[in-house]
Amino acid sequence: MTGGTATRPPRAGAATGVLRVAGAVLLVAIAGIHVYLWQQGYSGIEVIGPAFLLQAVLGAGGALLLLVAPPRLLSWVALLGALFAAGSLAALLLSTTVGLFGFVETTTATLWWETFWVEVAAVVVLVALAVLGRGRAAR
Repeated sequence: MTGGTATRPPRAGAATGVLRVAGAVLLVAIAGIHVYLWQQGYSGIEVIGPAFLLQAVLGAGGALLLLVAPPRLLSWVALLGALFAAGSLAALLLSTTVGLFGFVETTTATLWWETFWVEVAAVVVLVALAVLGRGRAAR
């Protein structure tokens, strides 16, 4: 192209769009799982109940931010989303192994495995988006 107009490969733009939407869906899924579990009785657990509600708010807010972030900030927003999902995953694993704030979970609990895989997927997708977004922002 002439005249100094930068072009981007269509595949990179499509990949970014797909990862952006997938990341947002996964963050909403994390939020939804935590709201559901909060409604199913986790609300009565000291510290854990409010934390689940906070997870829901942060997950939904992160998803919205991911969808509306301008391209120059996308890699940072994706990185924040990945850190959120990784923290959520770490809390799940801690609660299952050594306990978290006096609460011990088991892998047979409602939605344990679904939560695990959604959070793993969110970390992978959002890290990929952060890397892809960083590469595109550098151009």
